Amino acid sequence: MFTRFYRGCMRSETEFVYTGLAHRASQLFDENLFDGEENAIVDFKYCRSPRLTWWFDHHQSAFLTPEDGVHFRQDRSGKKFYDPTFKSCTKLIATVSKERFGFDTSQLDDLVHWADVVDGALFPNAETAVMMQDPALRLTMVIEADMGGNLTRWLISQMAERPLAELAAEPQIASRFQVLYEQHLRSVDYIRQHGRCENGVVFFDLVAPNVEVYNKFAPYYLFPDCLYSVSVCPSSFRTKISVGSNPWKKPAAFHNLATICERYGGGGHPRVGAVSLAPGSLDEARKIAQEIVAELQTVPQEAAPK
Repeated sequence: MFTRFYRGCMRSETEFVYTGLAHRASQLFDENLFDGEENAIVDFKYCRSPRLTWWFDHHQSAFLTPEDGVHFRQDRSGKKFYDPTFKSCTKLIATVSKERFGFDTSQLDDLVHWADVVDGALFPNAETAVMMQDPALRLTMVIEADMGGNLTRWLISQMAERPLAELAAEPQIASRFQVLYEQHLRSVDYIRQHGRCENGVVFFDLVAPNVEVYNKFAPYYLFPDCLYSVSVCPSSFRTKISVGSNPWKKPAAFHNLATICERYGGGGHPRVGAVSLAPGSLDEARKIAQEIVAELQTVPQEAAPK
């Protein structure tokens, strides 16, 4: 979305180089990343680097420090935007592009729609999210599993110009999806067998099968009565604790998950969050996960029936 906006409103003949960022226990930004004539961060935490030109984000935990928030509010460039009321950063960029710069975003309406569905958990039911029959969801699975980022960088440039269904049918995407989908079904089966749900919270540990990425809606498909899910996942660059809430469970979740995760150095949104620790920090991750599970199993006093 930002690529199309920039080429449409700023400079049409612009070369883009895409670099993926991940939440780690260590420093998030390396100044050497900002090596373009203009540099943009989208859908990720704020950075005070003077080399940063554009910034868009919608996470509650957008600022690592209070000083970062002050720095953002003092910015007068007109090129940095933050609004946590948006479900997806894609929709935020599209809205700003249209309302502030007069850019026609209609050609990417399908992309914006699906970005909101995926990031905002706006699926009609858990089965739709887990069975992944829609082209956009197939692309989502391929992107999430692309650890090296090469395929994702190609897809970003293609999604700026081509329909999602056409891209999902590309042989290199379709073949990759099929392999990943079979792995996905195995991970769902593992969560079914090893996940345990107590007092509305389902917990599972994916260290033994070495699963780095799983479908975040699978817990609610398998345990439809649960309100929250907490998991521990390993990877080569971090140990991750994921915390989520069931989009289809009523009443709405009581706890602010971003606030809970912030206490452990993580963050996210009110209804989904995560904590990233150093690689191999399994004991610490499991301890934190159990503390979060215990907290989620209680109803906050302000939410208790009067």
